[in-house]
Amino acid sequence: MIWDELDAHLDQVSGTVSAYVGRPGARPTWTRRADATHYAASTMKVAVLVALHRAAESGPLDLDAPVPVRNTFDSALPGAPCFTNNRDYDNDEAVWERIGGTAPLRWLAERMIVRSSNLATNLCIGQVGLPAVAQAWTLAGARHSVTGRGIEDFAARDAGIDNLVTAADLAALLGELALGTDRPRPLASPAGCTAMLDVLVAQEHREDLAAGLPDGTRIAHKNGWVRGVRHGAGVVFPDDAPPYAIVVCTTTDPAGGGADRGQVEDDACQLIAHVSARVWDARRDLAG
Repeated sequence: MIWDELDAHLDQVSGTVSAYVGRPGARPTWTRRADATHYAASTMKVAVLVALHRAAESGPLDLDAPVPVRNTFDSALPGAPCFTNNRDYDNDEAVWERIGGTAPLRWLAERMIVRSSNLATNLCIGQVGLPAVAQAWTLAGARHSVTGRGIEDFAARDAGIDNLVTAADLAALLGELALGTDRPRPLASPAGCTAMLDVLVAQEHREDLAAGLPDGTRIAHKNGWVRGVRHGAGVVFPDDAPPYAIVVCTTTDPAGGGADRGQVEDDACQLIAHVSARVWDARRDLAG
């Protein structure tokens, strides 16, 4: 069986590898350490996106309103000084070029996903608040994932306030968005879920899950990476089978066991792409 083959393959990988495969709303077809917590990296940005759209639908936020673009943020640790983002550590110059001016909140939310901008993420969190992000996780049915702080809030991190995800929780969050496009669901209206999926489909970092799929396959996804961590989470929409959620989270030795850092990151991407390709081969046979 393909699932036994994948388990045997992943048994040879150092560190912790978690996975979840299943159709949205159905029992999973295959899981592997799906409730193990990993540092979230940028996958937590999906929950921020959901929180923004929920706030816009309920009234407090206007996604098309301009907001100030600045690089100073309140720490999640009470009494800690404000923190800033490192421009060299970001993935999107377009947001940084607007510092001192304004940008529409909707545009910032899109840059947070499609280019994985850290600056845009913290600006979005500043508009919606961390409690709203926590509520998004709860409404999706997540059990272990936490978004406790903004990105690069090192004072909070050092005090034990962290951002954590599990493969099962990421699958639940993305699965709810997929289910919500044609009927009301807890996260947002069908129009809101459709809009969020469209942003996730426009994701420009495609070197892991998407790399394992045939060219042109529609996938709504978000990945995340820091040293020793690489995750890919998405919903795939085949033309010849119902959609399915796929999440692979990898946490390895940050030191890479002495290996070249770039090679370690490439290996993680290739691992996730391999899993994605094998699941694609089984797309018609997943539990319904």
